[in-house]
Amino acid sequence: MKIALTSHGDSLDVVLDARFGRAAKFLLWDSSTQAVRVVDNQQSLDAPQGAGIQAAMTVVEQGADAVITGHCGPKAFRVLQEAGVKVYLTKAINGREALQLFQDGKLQEAGSADVEGHWA
Repeated sequence: MKIALTSHGDSLDVVLDARFGRAAKFLLWDSSTQAVRVVDNQQSLDAPQGAGIQAAMTVVEQGADAVITGHCGPKAFRVLQEAGVKVYLTKAINGREALQLFQDGKLQEAGSADVEGHWA
């Protein structure tokens, strides 16, 4: 399973970015190898609009099965849902804590977006 986590930096120890669409980076964690690959989200970070859709497409193209983030808007959620990517919302401080919560079964799959569009 591949899980994309929103992040401010390049490792699981860095603070998670609470925003999905405008997250600085995605950390793509592979459960079978425990490897983490950094995926830059600069194109969405700088986008005047459509950041959530662009970010969701990036995550889908990277082969993610799930996303762990702080918040997810309606357009991004719809793209992820249509691609079969599950969304989990968390208040975890960093990627390592978020993954532990996920592995312990303490994160629930989101049934819908939790913020309005254009949330910053």
